[in-house]
Amino acid sequence: MTHHALREVSKFLSGAVAAKIAMVLWLSANGLMPVVLAGTPFADFDLLPAMVFSVAILALLVYFGWHVKSPVYAPSERKLLLLAGLIFLIVAVVHGARLVFGWTLFVGDLNIPLWLSWLGVVVAAYLSYASFHFALRMRAK
Repeated sequence: MTHHALREVSKFLSGAVAAKIAMVLWLSANGLMPVVLAGTPFADFDLLPAMVFSVAILALLVYFGWHVKSPVYAPSERKLLLLAGLIFLIVAVVHGARLVFGWTLFVGDLNIPLWLSWLGVVVAAYLSYASFHFALRMRAK
C-alpha cells in the first residue's frame, strides 16, 4: 500500500473514531450505560478515561492523515509514528485477546459479534506495521 493510500485509510478511520466518540456520548446521554466488556461493566464514571484515549487516537489519525509527509524527516514525526504504531499494536493485541478468550462485548442490550474483532485485528495490525515501517524508513539529514 502506498503512503498516499495509507493516509486515505487514516482519514477514513479518523471518521470512524469520531463516530465512536459520538456513539458513546449518545449512549451515555440516553442512559444506555453500563456497557459490559469481558464480564466487566463500564459505567458513566469510566467514560472520561475512555474518551481521553479515543480523542488521543483521533488526534493521531488526523495528524497522520492530513499532515505527515513521505519520507519522514523530522525526529518528532518519527516519534509520533512510533507512538501511533505502539497504540495500534496494543489495540490489535486487545482484539486478539478478545478472540482467543472469547470475551463478550455488550452495548446496552446489544451483543457485539466476535467477527468484528477479526476486522479490528487486521486493521489495527496493518496500521501498526505501516506506522513502524514509515518511522524506521526515516532518512537522516
